[in-house]
Amino acid sequence: MKLPNKKYTILSLTLLISSFVLMSFYPIDGYESTGITRLLRLERIKNDTTQTINLPSGALLPLNCINLQLTTVNDSINSILKEDKEFSNKIKKVIPSGNYSLTVLDMSDPNHLKYAAHKETIGYQPGSVGKLTVVTAIFTQLYNICPQSWEARKSLLKTKKVRAGAWALYDHHTIPDYNIETDRLVKRKVKSDDVFTLYEWVDHMMSVSNNGAASVVWREALLMAAFQDEYEYITEEDADEYFKNTSKKELTLLANKIVNEPLRKIGISKDEWRLGSFFTSGANKYVGDIGGSIGTPLGLMKYLVQLEKGKVIDSFSSLEIKRLMYMTDRRIRYAYAKEIRDAAVYFKSGSLYSCDRSNGKTCGEYAGNVYNYMNSVAIVEHPNGVKYMVCLMTNVLRKNSAWDHMVLASKIDQVINAQNEEPTS
Repeated sequence: MKLPNKKYTILSLTLLISSFVLMSFYPIDGYESTGITRLLRLERIKNDTTQTINLPSGALLPLNCINLQLTTVNDSINSILKEDKEFSNKIKKVIPSGNYSLTVLDMSDPNHLKYAAHKETIGYQPGSVGKLTVVTAIFTQLYNICPQSWEARKSLLKTKKVRAGAWALYDHHTIPDYNIETDRLVKRKVKSDDVFTLYEWVDHMMSVSNNGAASVVWREALLMAAFQDEYEYITEEDADEYFKNTSKKELTLLANKIVNEPLRKIGISKDEWRLGSFFTSGANKYVGDIGGSIGTPLGLMKYLVQLEKGKVIDSFSSLEIKRLMYMTDRRIRYAYAKEIRDAAVYFKSGSLYSCDRSNGKTCGEYAGNVYNYMNSVAIVEHPNGVKYMVCLMTNVLRKNSAWDHMVLASKIDQVINAQNEEPTS
């Protein structure tokens, strides 16, 4: 993804849009359903009595235990996101001073939702949180191709294989490459000749936040929009010919439309959340940038609410996107809080920082002194029935905010659990 402000050409600019460690999302019993090979490895470890799968209990939910929480709520977005003053005051007391913005929705009782907000309309560079718009784009295009059949859409995700090409370059983040026959897992960078199914590219984009995978998924959504019913049958040569014979302006407009229009359809304005550029320089050979990328805690919360209502495309797509957000491995940043260890966590994090080390100025990894964005969206579901959603965006300079995000997660969880223990009048 191109950095948003080009005037800092003399600066050392570093884009780090994913996490520190390899993470696994999606329920680990999902191999048969998706064909994502790394899930088979996790399932084999879980079923082997000689091995231990080192996962928190909250990460072991099977597919059939993941559900949408707000499907019975008919209220509008504006009605749902009406601030509860008492709840909001409790949340605001635990927020640090500085560039912190967040929204919180307690959905433990769907009939009595409680919403809190703090500087919720301030815009931030969303980083990898923006990949939620890409997964939404490809599920939208799948719906357009097969509106009557979710199984047909899943089949296309599972069987259609595509090569990375130059679009996936360059990204220093690794992907998990598991060989079923040799039972060997390799963590490596994406190569231009890599071939994976659509499901696996989507998983690489979501589970390890791989930028190259994100550009491939966005490219395939673009091809779906262009070829529609014929997409299933097009070859790599057909795709190359399309990109060769279509103007960059036309490709840019279509690419921008397919990631942003689905957000508008669910009530999110362009100033609340938009994606303006691809995640790799290789993709920029074909597609330009429009309008920059921005996110707000309000826009992100609107998305999560519509997801839980089953309104992001349709209920099938909403549930599948939620599954792809499921945290099933080591948790980081906001999701690292010990209070939510036993909870199911559906999570996406992103960061973007920029350093200016001229004149001896201090700066470090995840501690930019020009900008230092760190963002998280999380759906937390405790076994005791406490359920809530948080969208947190920060820009705290010269400081790695990961620890502060974790501490804030602990405090928010304590507030919400205490609130739900209070007797109702």
